[in-house]
Amino acid sequence: MNGSCLEFNNPIRDAISRIRFAPQSNNLLISSWDSSLRFYDVECSWLRLEATSEAALLDCCFQEESVAFSAGSDGSITRYDLNSGTSNRIGNHDDIATCVEYSNETRQVITAGFDKKIIAWDMCAAKPLVFLGNLDSEVESMSLSGFELRVAAGSSVDIYDLRNLDKSVQSNESCTGVPIRCLCSIPYSNGYAVGSVDGRVKLEISYPFSSNNMGYIFRCHPKSRDGRNHLVPVNDIAFNPVISGAFVTGDNEGYITAWDAKSRRRLFELPRCSNSVASLTYNYEGQILAVASGYTYQEATEMLHELPQLAYCLSSLIGANHAFVHRLQQSVADFSKTNCLHYPDLTP
Repeated sequence: MNGSCLEFNNPIRDAISRIRFAPQSNNLLISSWDSSLRFYDVECSWLRLEATSEAALLDCCFQEESVAFSAGSDGSITRYDLNSGTSNRIGNHDDIATCVEYSNETRQVITAGFDKKIIAWDMCAAKPLVFLGNLDSEVESMSLSGFELRVAAGSSVDIYDLRNLDKSVQSNESCTGVPIRCLCSIPYSNGYAVGSVDGRVKLEISYPFSSNNMGYIFRCHPKSRDGRNHLVPVNDIAFNPVISGAFVTGDNEGYITAWDAKSRRRLFELPRCSNSVASLTYNYEGQILAVASGYTYQEATEMLHELPQLAYCLSSLIGANHAFVHRLQQSVADFSKTNCLHYPDLTP
């Protein structure tokens, strides 16, 4: 299961912020801090589109196979026609826009940012702004599942109903007690997983028509060599859309680990990346996992405080940003029988 690195005639010049597979194809959307949105055909190894903008792009998502959106560091929310290559700005946040999602149920674009606001943009109406919410903290991560919008702000997950956005937050669940780095809704159940800056993952899963609900917290790296807890931020989580309970985590040290939520087992590790894992995404069939590797926004922020030679640090990292694809030949069921490694310490 060694990964294949995607090739670009013009290399990605800065950190990748997000990668997303298309809803019904193996086309990959890539947003980056080099102010470009790339649309890549994985099957043909072909860059179909590279759209430049004035600001760094912190997130991206599909509306459908040929339409996408991005969130920019200047607060801009931009819509792209991936066939024609045209784009238009649909609105702005008052600060950096960090998250963008599209809801098929309401036909709205949901965005969030450092201005502590959640905005829903109705693509069918003359006035796109339909809701404005003010939060207590900056939004770090956001995820949609049906009509449920989950927002990670600080160390909690706030849950909204897209049909009643004028109401207050329906649920405010304290998570690991430390800041959340990433949040991912589970596609086949009413649940989610969050990854924290101290290396812990929390799962909350409730299955429809079943009483076998579960919730637990575990560390991706339970113990380091000296016997102490290994505190490495979990940067992203992705659930397999086909195999129930299967998900992967990617962390700041380049580790990509597959897990089985039901048996609470580690299934396998993919070859370690030379840089941090920035983003993960499965294709619609759950057979291809794309991995974005490079330095992250959080690492760049830390460099600002630690090293005065910022220009040198960033120049040494530019060019080390890659996107890999891993074709998963075995199912989770196969791994659970043969290659499964039990993790006894799935505790905080």
